[in-house]
Amino acid sequence: MAQLILLLAMLVLLWVLLIRPQRSRQQAQQSLVSSIEPGDEILTVGGLYGIVQEIDEEDDLIVEVADAVHVRIARRAVAGVEKPDVEDAEDAEAEADERELDPDEPKAAAADADGEERVNKSEDFVSDQDPKSPAALERR
Repeated sequence: MAQLILLLAMLVLLWVLLIRPQRSRQQAQQSLVSSIEPGDEILTVGGLYGIVQEIDEEDDLIVEVADAVHVRIARRAVAGVEKPDVEDAEDAEAEADERELDPDEPKAAAADADGEERVNKSEDFVSDQDPKSPAALERR
């Protein structure tokens, strides 16, 4: 009789430690995948980040991974979802506006807001120097 009780206790322990948490993780993943809507930012199991543009008739996701680059991804390939936060977007716009209007901020930091000028300036810096100068040789 003691062996039967020990066996039942081990089965209950197995269920509590392994089976039940796995089921809850599966249910959480299913609810996550079913709650995906256009506009959500997703992470795929392959490591691709993108924004869901639409859901097609086969229940696959059309995801924009770069400007004008759309890929079709199966729902089950989604590892994580981040819902767009309206308040965060408004805060980011307000911060960008403040940076543009702040007279104390150096112009180089303002150029970082769009990123393009910073790259061009560094290219100009490299192209203006003599490739055989000591400074250029040190960088190599």
